Amino acid sequence: MTKIIFMGTPAFSVPILESLIAAGYDVAAVVTQPDRPVGRKKIITPTPVKEAALKHDLLVLQPEKISGSPEMEKIKELAPDLLITAAFGQFLPEKLLQVPKLGAINVHASLLPKYRGGAPVHYAIMEGETETGVTIMEMIKKMDAGGIFSQQKIAITKQDDVGTMFEKLSQVGKELLLATLPKIISGELKPTPQNEEEATFSPNISREQEAIDWQKTAEEVDNQVRGMHPWPVAFTSYEGVRWKIFHTTPLEETTTAAPGTIVARTKKALHIACGNGTVLAVDELQPAGKAKQTIQAFLNGSGQAVAEGQQVG
Repeated sequence: MTKIIFMGTPAFSVPILESLIAAGYDVAAVVTQPDRPVGRKKIITPTPVKEAALKHDLLVLQPEKISGSPEMEKIKELAPDLLITAAFGQFLPEKLLQVPKLGAINVHASLLPKYRGGAPVHYAIMEGETETGVTIMEMIKKMDAGGIFSQQKIAITKQDDVGTMFEKLSQVGKELLLATLPKIISGELKPTPQNEEEATFSPNISREQEAIDWQKTAEEVDNQVRGMHPWPVAFTSYEGVRWKIFHTTPLEETTTAAPGTIVARTKKALHIACGNGTVLAVDELQPAGKAKQTIQAFLNGSGQAVAEGQQVG
């Protein structure tokens, strides 16, 4: 039986782990990030992968940093055949990649060589891609640059955001991994090198990237909003108050107003001018210190002073 050590952290990784267990693979240990404080009350919370692993009575390792850690020594002791990662969240040292007999493979949520790095789903949506996918790849020292074993595409619709795409890609990932693993284990499938000239990158989202630039077109701003929902969430400001923007809709109407100008304000709608004369409707937002709410609830409540002609951003 193939002995596997699985490394993953968020909800995306859970179906992939559980599919390995259900398929009968020997999951000798699960490595995930340490418990972290979550929410306003900063409650120490285990990762979704830890919760799943404990339900199956699996050994859980939680290194703050894997390189040189006691947990890394434990992995060596377990002598796995395969190391499988899926959104683990730490860079793996080369010494660790050399431990498993059959190598280390990664379930990456993009169509490599596009969007290497920690936020491939966010960037695919923000860049207006109409499709993305999952890549099963070999892990090497260089981040997400190893050879490709298999890929599967999936469409990105205008209704999708990071949350919905992670759910879809997680299902694609588990099915693709189960279909690919036997061929990797048998040696039947060899990795195909990536084309370095086509490589693009998706580093973790910075605070500056979360701010909405109203000079962009309505479609581009909508891509940004969907590409940051449900986390980290795009924002703008109004009269010095930060608004987190959760849902928007690009409109067919046009305007000559400067980008960032409120061009329509009713009891049910708030329209804002964007670049190239385009217009965006804000559908759901959260003003600083308030709860997330529909635009109608906001405009009839704490947002009653908002008026046409005012500026945001």
